[in-house]
Amino acid sequence: MTEAPVGFHCPDCMAESRRTVRQIKVQSQPVTRALIGICVAVFGLEFLTGTDLAMDFGLAPVAVFEFGEWHRVVTAMFLHAGVIHITFNMLILYQFGSMLENYFGSAKFAFVYFFAGLGGSTASLLLNDPFTLSVGASGAIFGLMGAYLVVSRQLRVERQSVWVLLGINLVIGFVIPGIDWRAHLGGLIAGAIAASVIHRLIPN
Repeated sequence: MTEAPVGFHCPDCMAESRRTVRQIKVQSQPVTRALIGICVAVFGLEFLTGTDLAMDFGLAPVAVFEFGEWHRVVTAMFLHAGVIHITFNMLILYQFGSMLENYFGSAKFAFVYFFAGLGGSTASLLLNDPFTLSVGASGAIFGLMGAYLVVSRQLRVERQSVWVLLGINLVIGFVIPGIDWRAHLGGLIAGAIAASVIHRLIPN
């Protein structure tokens, strides 16, 4: 045991804590900032020009499967339905994206984010009514929360509040009409899977 300012710590625990601090040390988060910048820029373009990009770039099963507009699977992730929608998503993206990008590194974080987003889009395509139109980064955002829960034990950080946040938003998705809970669940599962795979590749 090693004497500490308060009590004693075991050497292994202290070594693990130092590794954790190195892993989450403050760095720039270019991917997180770029994602936020793109989403805000697209929303600003819609707001200033009055154009409705959702009709051409939002996710609609009929447009994808019948007309082969597969670009919608990705472009829908950068569109939002209103100020509250984008504000909430960008706040969560900044919070979880910054931490996860610091931990994974930019390339691996980008993989987790887009894998989660594609998982959300896939669930929305397969489970929604063919004529449903949905937009938003919510699938990828839920994926980040799923990824956080996967790595939180290694990081030795609190995660109860994330479970609460996740639970509240899942309930809201089922209760309030117009929210694509299918994309939320698909993104959550995909994000957790991607983080589990990537997490094994990170050296201790």
